[in-house]
Amino acid sequence: MEAMHAHFERHVYHRHSHETYSFGVTEDGYQAFRCRGDAHTSAAGMVIAFNPDDPHDGHAADELGFTYRIVHLGPELVSEVLADIGDRPAGLPLFDSPVVTDPVLARNLRGLHAALLGGAPALRRDELLTATVGAMVNRAATRRLRTVSAPGPVERARRRLDEAYLDDIGADELAEAAGCSRFALYRGFRRAYGMAPSDYQRLLRLRAARRLLARGDAIGDVAAAAGFADQSHLTRWFVRCYGVTPGGYREACTD
Repeated sequence: MEAMHAHFERHVYHRHSHETYSFGVTEDGYQAFRCRGDAHTSAAGMVIAFNPDDPHDGHAADELGFTYRIVHLGPELVSEVLADIGDRPAGLPLFDSPVVTDPVLARNLRGLHAALLGGAPALRRDELLTATVGAMVNRAATRRLRTVSAPGPVERARRRLDEAYLDDIGADELAEAAGCSRFALYRGFRRAYGMAPSDYQRLLRLRAARRLLARGDAIGDVAAAAGFADQSHLTRWFVRCYGVTPGGYREACTD
């Protein structure tokens, strides 16, 4: 579980995704982004709901920028909360619309976010987490999350990248592992996962870097361990995808 509070004016998020559910509320301004092939805008008071692995970008819709709060919740945590409140249908919740207009959800998210960053007692945090997840599912989820059904070659390529994301895999090698042509793999991968295989590989490396930074590892060591050329290479992509430097992220996680 992570919470972030930020104001952006010129920053443009590179297309990326999270392993987690991401629930946010726009506090001020207009936040524009593309998700699942469509353009969306979140204005003040609107709620953002990303499913795990939802590719998206993001930027301010005008020169005034936007301010927002967002909470990232791992699927396992969401599953535990739903089981605790007696919601046991098969599968995790799926949010069809990445932008939801619901004052109740916005209020719940603000309360949970403030408690996480404001040092509220553990019992209060747990209560707000349960209330927020329950409300998000009951008021905004449309059905249960299903595993992406990708063609065999595309899924084989993804597994190859998942298992060895640090390897320097060429297009021919990946296509051979998938059992199809390079062009068919590139086209099918983008259709199934919303990004090219190289972008997905870099995203896996960024996620690995987040885990290492969260435990306090040195940034240079993290860059090497996660497969980046050097610290500046890691910093450049970390800022593009997450809006914060590796040092700022590590400090926030270890504070």
